[in-house]
Order: sequence, then structure tokens, then C-alpha cells
Amino acid sequence: MIIDCAHYHEGRRQHEAPMSVDEAAATCTAQREGFVWLGMFEPTPDELAEVQESFGLHDLAVEDAQSYHLRPKLEQYDGDILFVVLRTARYDDSAEEVQFGEISLFLGPRFVISVRQGVGSDLHPARLRLEQRPELLREGTIAVLWAVLDQVVDDYVPVVEGLERDIEEVEATVFSGTVAPTERVYFLRREVTDFYRAVHPLLGPVDALERGGYGVSTTELRQFFRDVNDHLKLVNEEVAAQRDLLTTVLEANMAVISVQQNDVVRKISGWAAILAVPTFVASVYGMNFRDMPELKWAAGYPAAIVLMLAIGVALYAYFKRVRWL
Repeated sequence: MIIDCAHYHEGRRQHEAPMSVDEAAATCTAQREGFVWLGMFEPTPDELAEVQESFGLHDLAVEDAQSYHLRPKLEQYDGDILFVVLRTARYDDSAEEVQFGEISLFLGPRFVISVRQGVGSDLHPARLRLEQRPELLREGTIAVLWAVLDQVVDDYVPVVEGLERDIEEVEATVFSGTVAPTERVYFLRREVTDFYRAVHPLLGPVDALERGGYGVSTTELRQFFRDVNDHLKLVNEEVAAQRDLLTTVLEANMAVISVQQNDVVRKISGWAAILAVPTFVASVYGMNFRDMPELKWAAGYPAAIVLMLAIGVALYAYFKRVRWL
């Protein structure tokens, strides 16, 4: 599905209504200045094939754009075409989970094609923000890459905050001495790991863009990429810290479970020891040998009962003092 398509020249959008794929391709061919930005959301294979034929995209790049859960990357193909894959993320407050999406960008000298898959960053705000900066639009298609990167990285911040709240809840439960649901801890650990895989691979490409790689030729544009890089590094550090913290929480939760299991075993052992004494006494005098003088004592039975109770009470008091019961 085509969301929007426009021609930009001298830092301005040339018309309000979206263009068709054929019109966009014809504009790229006819115009020697400016560029076309074609935005698509979950396109069908036929729609991508039409775009590939119109703009001469590489087969491998188009194949990657149709895939999902790719590793974020930035690749350069023949014809000065950059292919960028970004992982988007959104925190769902109602479900308390992170939802991931994907953005693929084809950047040529005269065109930008953005392909969104799944939930995540809406690129319309990025387009509007870039249209309000004519000086950046004059830089060409690389300015679109900055706008999209800035949007995606900014959308990472609410995800970090949502995960932080979830981790604090689990952490408070564990360190209060209560067992947290192990499944919840594992689920958070997996979410943070997936989020880390979306953020960390971007560090290298964004750092290269800040240093002037991939066609970033002006100092002003490098400053904008530096700002994105700073935000990205901060998010990466926080996600890495969350991952380490969840490892500690998981280990602490297993320790709490182990302590509770040991408490149960101690209680069972204590009661077993208490019950073993009357069982032993009763079993001895239950053998009924002829030469057992205690059997003929008038006070033998009460004495055996008192003995069993006394030892049982003494053991109970001892186990209670050492906190086994």
C-alpha cells in the first residue's frame, strides 16, 4: 500500500496530492534536481515488483525488504543506492509488552523508497518535520535517512521507560523476599534481548554517518546525525544495563525459590525427627519379649508416654529455637 509519494525540489514539496509509482519514476528521470520520496506500508510482492522495475532496485535488497525480523544494517549497492534496515519498537501499556516492526529504506540520488512492516514508528511525523526544514531537504535523500533515524530512535525512549517500570515491579517483588513469576522474568529478559538486537547493530552505521560516511557531505548534516548518535548510544547503554539487571533479578529469584524450598525441607525434617522418637519407643516396647522387665512395671505405660512427650516437646523447642519450625 502506498501511503504517500511526493517530489521535493529546492527544499519544498512540489504538490500536495500523492503521486503514483509511474509518475514518481518519470519525475526522477525527467528532473535533474530534487528527489522523490515514496512511502509504502506492508506492500504486496506485486507492488514491490512494480517499484523495483520502475526504480531499478537490486534483487537482494528487494528480497530483504519483503523479509521480517532482519538484523538492522546499512548496505551500499551499485548506482549509489543505499539499503537500510531499521527495527522499530513500541511499548504496549495495556499488554505490558514490546511490539516490534521494521523499516526498509532505498536511497538513491533521486529517490527514497520507505517500506514499513508491522507495528512501530509512523513515518508521517518524520516527513512533516523534514518538510519544515527546507535547509535539510536541500541536502538531498540523505536528509530523509536522518529524519527516519531520528524518528525511530526517539520512539525507542518510551520503550526503555516501559521496560524500566516492568523491571522495577519484578525487582521490588523479588527483593522483598517474595517469589516473582519466573515466566514473567524470562519474558522480560527475552524482550530486552530482542530490543538490544534492534538497537546495538545501529551503532556502527550511525557512527559512520556522523563521521561523514555514506554521502553525508556537509558539517550541518553531520551535526544532526551526531545528535541521533548520542541518543542511540544512551538507549543502548540503558538497554544493556536492563539486560544485566534482569540477569541479576533472575538469579535472585532462583535464590529466593531455593531458600523457600530449604525452609520446607527443614520443617519436614524437624517434624520427622519429632515423630521418630515416639515411633522408636513404641516399636521397642511393641516387641513383647518375655524378659522385658518394663512390661511388668505398674508405671511402665505412663512412663513411656511421658518419655515420648518429653522428648517430643524438647525436640520441638530446639527446632523452634533454631528456626527449623
